[in-house]
Amino acid sequence: MSIATTVDSVLQSIGRTPVVRLRRVVPKGAADILVKLEFFNPTGSYKDRMALAMIEGAEARGALAPGMRVVEFTGGSTGSSLAMVCAAKGYRFVVLSSDAFAREKLLTMRAFGAELRMVPSDGGKVTPALFERFKTEIASLASEPGTFWTDQFHNEDAIAGYMGIGRELLEQTGGRIDAFCGAVGTGGMLRGVSRALRERAGGVRIVALEPSSSPALSQGRGGAHGVEGIGTGDSRRRYGIEVLGRRSVRRMRRLRPQDILKQ
Repeated sequence: MSIATTVDSVLQSIGRTPVVRLRRVVPKGAADILVKLEFFNPTGSYKDRMALAMIEGAEARGALAPGMRVVEFTGGSTGSSLAMVCAAKGYRFVVLSSDAFAREKLLTMRAFGAELRMVPSDGGKVTPALFERFKTEIASLASEPGTFWTDQFHNEDAIAGYMGIGRELLEQTGGRIDAFCGAVGTGGMLRGVSRALRERAGGVRIVALEPSSSPALSQGRGGAHGVEGIGTGDSRRRYGIEVLGRRSVRRMRRLRPQDILKQ
């Protein structure tokens, strides 16, 4: 979509985000560091891509039809995106979230018309135990008639949505990408982008980032942390890593809070 294009729905404004080359915060002689500005999506997140793909994929399969409701558990970014997509398409959206996540995200979901149901955290922290409580609650909710659970952690449509980032990067760089780095939550973004990049650039290095206090990928253990949207702490979850193959994900870096602030 070009800037001169007028669209008929907010959903048509998802994607086609710009890329910026960093010049002042990189050392001399460094490789070109490019940043994909996904905050240009309607809710300010690349999760808009995933939300649209999951809803439209379910519609295409007949798993979601007018009059049904959509449910999911989320820290807020996915929830905001799903709330926006559901509002645009006329679906009722029920979301499980928690006081561990930013109040602004909770308010955003409500502003889009979502019905918010809160699951208590452990002292306001994102912990593996919180996600276990989420899974128990969502299983009950999803079993009710007329309900579609997007199941973001295991939804293949989400991968298709994220492949758009990789294809856009290839177009924007002329196919010249040596490495891609992304933080890991469900792992869907990393998996989708990697798949798209390797369709044309098979030697791309993939780097997964996770909180240092919840090194599920690199050390197989979870823990509490304050970085919303990543690091669910479940070392049993695939995160897309087993699907890609650990040789494909060349490096799994742990980020300390001070590292994030420096970035």
